[in-house]
Amino acid sequence: MSGIESAWINGEAQARIDVHDRGLQFGDGLFETLAVIDGRIMHWERHRARLMRGCQRLGLPEPPREQLERELQAAAADLPQAVLKLLYTCGCSLRGYARPDAIRAQRVLLRSAWPAGLERHSPSGLRIIWCRHRLASQPRLAGIKHLNRLDQVLARAEWQDPQISEGLLRDQDGHVIEGVASNLFLVRNGVLHTPRLDNCGVAGVMREHLMATARAAGIEVVESCMDENDVTGADELFLCNSLMGLRPVARLAEQRYETGPVTRRLLSLMNPEPA
Repeated sequence: MSGIESAWINGEAQARIDVHDRGLQFGDGLFETLAVIDGRIMHWERHRARLMRGCQRLGLPEPPREQLERELQAAAADLPQAVLKLLYTCGCSLRGYARPDAIRAQRVLLRSAWPAGLERHSPSGLRIIWCRHRLASQPRLAGIKHLNRLDQVLARAEWQDPQISEGLLRDQDGHVIEGVASNLFLVRNGVLHTPRLDNCGVAGVMREHLMATARAAGIEVVESCMDENDVTGADELFLCNSLMGLRPVARLAEQRYETGPVTRRLLSLMNPEPA
């Protein structure tokens, strides 16, 4: 993990947040994790679109676009690689769940060094596990990246082995949904499959980009309900998120996978990567 190197709140350099902030008190807000490559924020338009969908879903005012983008560009300027984390909270209120009549949302921007050893769009296969923790169903929050991440915190506590890169999560009905910090794809008979996210899970920006890239390349993409047997019976398996990009899975528990032709083709389409 990388420590926070710089922090801004509403565009001002500072690292202290009001204890009354509803993001701190209740997880009332959203966030985006942004990869910075050669001074560019990768896939910003997709991140921004998801942030706007989250604002609409949670009833938050949209952040001022031009001001926010100036702040992000200033934080990313001239950096070969870095990570920006944008938190957008409902602002401050006194005790109690009720929101204030006038919401004054807060923008919190954190900049960290690129994680040591993290390879983006690497063909190197990952070792992953099944998590015991199950995701709760909540369609109103499905897809968006809200600040309540207790499911992920509890799931990530299930392993300490540094050789394990990720864990797969299922819902209460046993449907496979996603990784703790990633989205899942599998290949079966040349068709690319990814779990539906109607009831839980995060609709990742890299997931969206990969689906669009695959379809443009003539690869069939299906979003469907899948169970453990679908995953163990897959020809190819890979994960993705905004930082690591696309990474094939070499081993899930005791099962091994090859990096097959669909995964290799998608990896070739990721390099070079458009912003």
